[in-house]
Amino acid sequence: MIEIPSDLHKDLVPLAFLLGNWSGAGVHDFPGAEKCNFGQEVSFTHDGRDFLEYHSHSWVLDNEGNKVRPLESESGFWRIDADRKVEVTMVRNDGVVEVWYGELADKKPQIDLVTDAVARTAASGPYTGGKRLYGYVNSDLMWVGEKQTPEVELRPYMSAHLKKVVTPEDVERWAKALPDDMPDDGIAFFK
Repeated sequence: MIEIPSDLHKDLVPLAFLLGNWSGAGVHDFPGAEKCNFGQEVSFTHDGRDFLEYHSHSWVLDNEGNKVRPLESESGFWRIDADRKVEVTMVRNDGVVEVWYGELADKKPQIDLVTDAVARTAASGPYTGGKRLYGYVNSDLMWVGEKQTPEVELRPYMSAHLKKVVTPEDVERWAKALPDDMPDDGIAFFK
């Protein structure tokens, strides 16, 4: 279910499907790095201004699904204009700062992004750019990331399937929104 908060900046309504806390797992595979399964927590929040604030933390999982160690962390800001053009500024724990541009698909909650600018610190590894695809599919958030380095052509390196995290506050808010005339057994509601 996509909710549009009453205090969400009007320009961000097309990105409302991203809002919330998400958690799930995915696969990491890139030449020169460890191939692994990973867990991920992502949040998209807003404070009434014309951007979404984004945070992501991922960690390597062992064969039983237990956290082994941190994998990647990134934070940023997402904006969208009247023509459905999306811009993202992002900083990652490995010393990379990126500017991404893309577009929200027509009539579906899907965003394609491509790096426009990349800045790296001396401590960061080789990286020249990337692509990302985010999609809201059957109430889940899915994404795939591609990256390239001077030695490796653009190729997929991470993808994840994330589920919305439901809090007790969410359940309370939804319960208060139920109609007063709902049948006691709840079954008649679906007839």
